[in-house]
Amino acid sequence: MALVLCTGVDLVLLETRRMILQQAGHTVITVRDERALTDACQAFAFDVAVIGQTVSARMKKVVASLVREHCPSAKILELYPPYQGRSLDDADSWMEVPADVPRDLERRVTQLAAKETAA
Repeated sequence: MALVLCTGVDLVLLETRRMILQQAGHTVITVRDERALTDACQAFAFDVAVIGQTVSARMKKVVASLVREHCPSAKILELYPPYQGRSLDDADSWMEVPADVPRDLERRVTQLAAKETAA
């Protein structure tokens, strides 16, 4: 299964994502700030980085840039609310939330991780 980095600002959403992905067999590391993200990327080679929907558009761009710089192996999955739309043109995948989040999130992460290992 995949090694997943989950980023966000809402502790409840981060914990929910972590539990969903771990129940599906993925290993998940959660971070809430730039320093923790950089440290995690130096310690692990992530397959997928999930950027949470409550992160501001400006911060999503900062986080994506840090992931690209420090976690070059990670595919970026941007979560976004329907009223906001996508913020990242260069993400590897996007998912509107709320959707059927538990099933859709696990399926999307698994698909991205499979692309990474196939490359």
